[in-house]
Amino acid sequence: MDFIIPIAALGILTLVLAILLVIANKKLYVFEDPRIDQVEDMLPHANCGACGYPGCRPFAEALVTGQILPGKCTVSTDEGRMAIATFLGVSLGAEEKKVARLACDGGVNVAVNQAYYKGMSSCQAATLVSGGGKACSYGCLGFGDCAVVCDFDAIYMNEFSIPVVDLDKCTACGDCVEACPKGLFSIQPINNKLWVACKSQEAGDEVLAVCDVGCTACGKCAMDAADNLIVMKYNLPVIDYHKNHKTMDPIQRCPTGAIVWLDDKHGPIKGAESKKIIRKEGRRIGYS
Repeated sequence: MDFIIPIAALGILTLVLAILLVIANKKLYVFEDPRIDQVEDMLPHANCGACGYPGCRPFAEALVTGQILPGKCTVSTDEGRMAIATFLGVSLGAEEKKVARLACDGGVNVAVNQAYYKGMSSCQAATLVSGGGKACSYGCLGFGDCAVVCDFDAIYMNEFSIPVVDLDKCTACGDCVEACPKGLFSIQPINNKLWVACKSQEAGDEVLAVCDVGCTACGKCAMDAADNLIVMKYNLPVIDYHKNHKTMDPIQRCPTGAIVWLDDKHGPIKGAESKKIIRKEGRRIGYS
């Protein structure tokens, strides 16, 4: 009979705790709109962060609560965005697609290598060894760290070891921006067609000695651009994209083709007076 009292006490305690848990569950319950799961299923599950949210789930929550519109997801298709807008009964909204842009065109055929780098095939690693062997300290090293970190296969290395961005696949996640030790990538609106494909702060013959397509800071693009669209800073053209930049005038007299017009179908277009590059082999010191 002595064991009955402890068992009864334990039973009463269990019942009390169960009642408290039920009460707490009702009092502390946070309602989650079931539409969040449905909207999340309609998203591309890229979790790229291009929308400004850390993943598709937080983005779905923001959509359902009306903090944002479906058009903010530039990774989804037009049909996918419209389906979400229809489901939620909201307007589609619009968001200009953004993509990664590379501020360098100094491939092995036009840029001098002053040394052979041997070691881990990585831009980050090569940078630690005298800058990686490229004569231009600002230029792309060409080992493809950016392509490796891209989860969307949106970057590939061309025949001259320069990264090329596939605009259809790029989600503007920014991983390539973080991966590049030279800081050559940036995220830009896709409609920014006028582009400076160089980051060298050298000028004149110093640039040409190490790269055929580097900006020589001649300033012709700034002279030809109306309304101070382009100004020279640190020997580089800086484009004010808040002004009317839908013009190819600034590229026409560039002697090296460092400032280009980015055509969605044909790629970079250089000006009429830009030097035509036909060299296919690598360029070394003492080789021209």
